[in-house]
Amino acid sequence: MVHLGKALVLVGLLVALLGLLIWGGSSLPLVNRLGRLPGDVYIQRDNFSIYLPIATCLVLSILLSLLIGLLRR
Repeated sequence: MVHLGKALVLVGLLVALLGLLIWGGSSLPLVNRLGRLPGDVYIQRDNFSIYLPIATCLVLSILLSLLIGLLRR
């Protein structure tokens, strides 16, 4: 159970750090573009609109995979 507690604290700190980065770093070009990358699909019709952040999900997945890989070493 000690390992689970440490992992939860680490994940909580990472989420807090990410929140601070997004909140305070909105003037940074990379953070400001996140969610509007070329590859994100936005379809708007008369009665509905749909947003599929495909490229954003891929970028976040790669970054998180690299971060987790570095933390496991």
